[in-house]
Amino acid sequence: MRKLTDYVEMAATEYLQETGKNELDSLWIAEFFQDCGVQDDYPMQNLIDFFALVKKSLIIKIENAEKLARLQLDKSSRSTNLRKPGKT
Repeated sequence: MRKLTDYVEMAATEYLQETGKNELDSLWIAEFFQDCGVQDDYPMQNLIDFFALVKKSLIIKIENAEKLARLQLDKSSRSTNLRKPGKT
C-alpha cells in the first residue's frame, strides 16, 4: 500500500504533465481518486480533503517550476551580456 503523500505527489505530477494547467479539475481528481486506488487504500479519506492536498502540491510544483525558469532566464541573460563586446 502506498502512502497518501505518494498518491498526492503522483496525482499532482500526472495532472501537470497531462494538462499543463495550474487549476485542478474536480472531475479529473475524482477519477484519479477512484481509478488509481486511493479510495481502495484509504477508504476513510475524503475526496474534498484529497483535492485540497493535491491542489497544494500542484501549486508548489508550479511555483518551483516558475522559479527555475526565472533562474535559467536570468543566468542565460547574464551569460549573453558577458559575451557581448563592450563599447569603447
